[in-house]
Amino acid sequence: MTDPQMNFAETMARWQAEREAANKAARGELLPQLRGLGITEVTAEYEGYGDSGNIEDVTVQPAGIELPDDLSTKLGDFAWAVAYHQHPGFENNEGGYGTLTWDVTADSISLDHADRYVETCHSHDEGL
Repeated sequence: MTDPQMNFAETMARWQAEREAANKAARGELLPQLRGLGITEVTAEYEGYGDSGNIEDVTVQPAGIELPDDLSTKLGDFAWAVAYHQHPGFENNEGGYGTLTWDVTADSISLDHADRYVETCHSHDEGL
């Protein structure tokens, strides 16, 4: 590998490690708060396109538990960070979307993600 490639690989590895550490810390902070409120599951819908995106909706189970605003914001930020960590750049161009589901009881997260793309099929015929 050339030096620029090596530097890029090292930079990406460092970025990956930093994101994993940040997500682990946020998860560790959120989990006891959610369990303390009796929440068993969190679902976050996210959407990204045109170089931006956001969390569309955060819901919890059992239904009817009201999240404090700061906790709702932290959950949205965490969901975005997890989705972005798994699919960096999904907010660019046609974008992507998905659903993060966090089983709070088992502390297990699943991510159902889809990327959008444009497909082009071109042909050129001459002298037919």
